[in-house]
Formats: sequence, C-alpha cells, structure tokens
Amino acid sequence: MTYLIDRRLQGKNKSAVNRERFLRRYKSQIKDAVGRAIKGRSITDVENGEKVSIPVKDVSEPSFGHAHGGVWEVVNPGNQEYLKGDQINRPKGGAGSGRGKAGNSDQMTEDDFIFELSREEFMNYFFEDLELPHMVKTQLTASTDFKNQRAGYNMSGTPSNIHVLRSLRGALGRRIAVGGGSRKRVAEAERELEQLLLDGAPLQDPRVVELKKLIHHLHTRLLAIPFIDPFDLRYTNRIKVPKPMTQAVMFCIMDVSGSMDETRKDTAKRFFILLYLFLKRVYDKIEVVFIRHHTAAAEVDEEEFFHSRESGGTVVSSALHLLDKIIDERYGGGSYNAYVAQASDGDNWDNDSVLCRQLLVNTIMPKVQYYTYVEITDGPPQNLWEQYSHVPDHHQHFAMQKIVTPADIYPVFRELFKKQPK
Repeated sequence: MTYLIDRRLQGKNKSAVNRERFLRRYKSQIKDAVGRAIKGRSITDVENGEKVSIPVKDVSEPSFGHAHGGVWEVVNPGNQEYLKGDQINRPKGGAGSGRGKAGNSDQMTEDDFIFELSREEFMNYFFEDLELPHMVKTQLTASTDFKNQRAGYNMSGTPSNIHVLRSLRGALGRRIAVGGGSRKRVAEAERELEQLLLDGAPLQDPRVVELKKLIHHLHTRLLAIPFIDPFDLRYTNRIKVPKPMTQAVMFCIMDVSGSMDETRKDTAKRFFILLYLFLKRVYDKIEVVFIRHHTAAAEVDEEEFFHSRESGGTVVSSALHLLDKIIDERYGGGSYNAYVAQASDGDNWDNDSVLCRQLLVNTIMPKVQYYTYVEITDGPPQNLWEQYSHVPDHHQHFAMQKIVTPADIYPVFRELFKKQPK
C-alpha cells in the first residue's frame, strides 16, 4: 500500500510535523539540555533559543539483518601475531570521540546530533515542570502593545474619517485656481462694458453685444465649477506606533545563609525568571538589581548572586535597608515602577523579623508597585513568614507563598497577576 502526503500547503515549514514528532520522542533528553541551559543563563536572556545536543546512540535507528548462525571458521591472511585459541583484548578508547580517545560526557562530541530549539519551544520546555497552562505559556511570549496616532491626511479612506475642514479648504483652493482666469476676464469685460456705456455707446453696438455674450459665457463657466469634488476629499490618516511604556526595575532579594543550598537557589532563580518574563510583557525597558544577604547585604551581579559560596547567619533587615537606599538614590522620582521579589527559607532572628515587618509597612511598600515573598522550605512556616503575614493588612499589593517543589511556583504568580476587583 502507498501513502501520498500533500505538503503543498505547508509552505517553507514542510518538516514541521517531523520536528514535532522528534521533539516528542526525545523529550527527556531535551528537557535535560534545557535544565542545563537555564543554570548557565542570566535572567535577562532566558527567552532566547538553545542549541541542544543528543548523543548519536540515542537517535540511532534499529536495523535488521540475517545472522550467520552456528560456528564459523575464518581464515584471515597475513596473521603473524595470533594462533588458534588466543583471546584478543578489547581495544581501548571511548566511542564517540572519533579519534580513539576517551570522550568527555560533559562536552559535545563529533558524533552528537545537534539541533536548535526556537524561542517558543525553549520557553515551553522551561515552563513544563512548573505546570503552567498552555494559554499562560503563550501569553508570556506576547509582544509590544501599539496605539493609533494621527499622521497627516489621505486621499482615500472611510466616510467616518473624512476631515470636513481640510476637504472644504481644498475645494475652495481648487475653485480659486480653476476659475481664476475666468474671473479676471469677467472683471476686464465688465469694466470695458461699463466704460462704453458711459461714453454713450448704444445697446445695439456690436462691441457691447459681444461683451455681454462674453460675460454671460464666463459666468456660465464659473457656475459649472462644482462646489466640492471627490478630488477635494481628505481623510484623516492614522498609523500604529509602539505604545510608550514606563520604565521598571525588578529587585531580586535572596537569602544566601548556610541553609540555602543549591537546590533552593535553583528554585529561587526559576521564580525570579518567571517574574521577569511577566514584567517584560508590560515594560519595554526593565532593569534588574540583585541583592544577596546573610548577616550583611550587598548589591552584586547575577553570577555572584546565584553562585557565590559566601554564607553565614541571617539578618533580613540588612537587605531591606539596602533596598530602600537604592530606590531613593537611583529609582526615585516616579520615573520607575519598582517590583520586589524576595526568596528565603524564612529562618531569621526573632527581633529582626519584627523590624522587617515595620520596614515593609512604613517605608518600602509605599515606594513599590508589588512585593512578593516566597519561602522555600518543606517544613513549617518560620518566624519571618509569621511577621510578613501581617503586611497585607496594611498594603494589598503584597503577595506571599510557600514553595516546596518547582511545581509550586506558579500559584504565586496566579495570585500575583490575577485581576483585582474594581
């Protein structure tokens, strides 16, 4: 039986069906590659595509052949080293290196199958284990909004867009231009006729009769000029331009005390990435500020934020003091919308947790658009959680959530970005 597949309507993407089948088949290998890529990427460039390598042994297709069966004796000419019954050692070297040397499993080899994930495919794999609905994954890649703006006039358009004043002005100019010569000749003929009549010329004078006919003919031509012509119509022209966005700054605050291990830091990074992607939907320009703290707080770059080995006790108020200072010095004046995301295991000194609540309620919350706190722990809520739970009583734009596994991250955002009742 023969099957014919019509691919004429698929355009340039004739291999789209095969690509989807390939992505489904090697889903686990691709997810591992995406996970490795996330750890090595910064928050601001997480949306880009990714080159994925799969070992050739994982993509090889099975083949079938006829086995010889039984015991076979083979004569190899030119053998000067082995005798009957000798055992041959297995050759040394790693498969896949292509040169007889052991391959490194962390590096791409010459036999790896390499292909590139698109931006949308990369984001879908990134959000998959976070249990995001498909609609939300699509909205995360939304582009800039546009607004209509007037841009002069067109000679064609819909009746509702007719510009009356501009059209009448054009009609007046056309009538003046078209009838200018006739009006001048009418004025000259009328002056000449008036002078002849003053000089006593009779009405039957040939010149008088000729001038009267000429004046009547010119008036008829002037009256034939239409008051408004379709050529005079002008329509308001509107074009779409990118909607100007307000600038935003996102503060990432993370506890780097000894209890925050690499797994919790990775969960925090995913949370920060999610917040960044949501804010990118609204703002054209967004800056990211990283603040890490143990007993003392410091502003650092992203590499040090996630991978520094420095640790110690926990004094959360040091990070809040630094946050307030940075907002006043660099992002005050209303030109920036400030968003804060704080991740911690919740362990803090009791007296310091009370100070943190007071700083949030009295100083920080009036300066930010939204503040969200996630407590990454699989145990009971800590003292910092207990103090922060009183902040929503004073400020509604504060959200907090407990995270145990990466699948728990999305409920924070469902709460954070849900539509508020009007």
